[in-house]
Amino acid sequence: YGYDLGVPVNWSAYEDIAEFFSKDVKEIDGVQIYGHMDYGKRAPDLGWRMTDAWLSMAGAGDKGEPNGIPVDEWGIRMEAGTCNPVGASVSRGGAANGPAAVYAIRKWDEWLRNYAPPGAASFDFYQSLPALSQGNVAQQIFWYTAFTADMVKPQSEGNNTVDAEGNPLWRMAPSPHGPYWEEGQKVGYQDVGSWTILKSTPEDRAKAAWLYAQFVVSKTVDVKKSHVGLTFIRDSSVNHESFTERAPKLGGLVEFYRSPDRVAWSPTGVNVPDYPKLAQIWWQQIGDVNSGAFTPQEAMDRLAEEMDIVMARMQQADERANVYGGCGPRLNEESDPQEWLSKPGAPKAKLDNEKPQGQTVNYEELVARWAKK
Repeated sequence: YGYDLGVPVNWSAYEDIAEFFSKDVKEIDGVQIYGHMDYGKRAPDLGWRMTDAWLSMAGAGDKGEPNGIPVDEWGIRMEAGTCNPVGASVSRGGAANGPAAVYAIRKWDEWLRNYAPPGAASFDFYQSLPALSQGNVAQQIFWYTAFTADMVKPQSEGNNTVDAEGNPLWRMAPSPHGPYWEEGQKVGYQDVGSWTILKSTPEDRAKAAWLYAQFVVSKTVDVKKSHVGLTFIRDSSVNHESFTERAPKLGGLVEFYRSPDRVAWSPTGVNVPDYPKLAQIWWQQIGDVNSGAFTPQEAMDRLAEEMDIVMARMQQADERANVYGGCGPRLNEESDPQEWLSKPGAPKAKLDNEKPQGQTVNYEELVARWAKK
């Protein structure tokens, strides 16, 4: 390949590494090896897969933290200083069916077919983890922190990704980014939530919920909880000396969460006006790519159009009855997509070369860089 296959910085390197293990290495100690792991079952978690991480990693949205401004990682446009989404289709200034989003879905489909273990295309989120713990996959492009507790279990519990002493045979590193990604964009997803107590909640239950919320995020509880689940809430837990001692057993988790880079992974943002109504559109359309019913372009065209149709209904409800407090969608009129693609930022015009030179980094150098920051 002409360069060291270290930790992939971009998707070109990730693809080269996937090909190297799947097509060249093929087998280690009699075990067939694969260069990639993902999932593709037509189920709601396939939608999370795309809205949570995939399009942002490819670079479909705009720069901005915690989400792109004005176009977020869902491809929904909302102008700065407003609270009204104006569209998902490129014809309305969105990016859900733009070249970067279509490229992202095409790569997801290609890699799943070419480099993942047989059956991965029919796995869901929950089935992909046990498959990963078999230890025959060289890399996975995304990582849910919730995976970590299972990936550090001992060999006696069927985890082949640790050695006899329980040391991980893997390392956690930042997600590689696609060719449309630019410095300053988010590069993936992590759940960073909050507590919501509805106004309709009876007072005694609201008080109980408030006490419980304080309990589970308290310093007295969070260190122990973080050691069990390996999902952090408090910065003080991340920096607790017990995690300094345990860090070598956690494959880079502690080093990552102690670094400033962690802010590049963020939750769904305010451009999405109604998560449940819009999220269900994603997995159905992406599932049609996996089944071969539609090309990535056809699927994303349909997805963007359906999101606009749903947001148009929300706009009507908001204008009629203030359902969204005046912050419902206010869709742009449709125009020639080329007008939007010729402007700076997202939606981004198709690149002449969607596979630039692969870039990698040495893992020890990466960790040292985190420590310096």
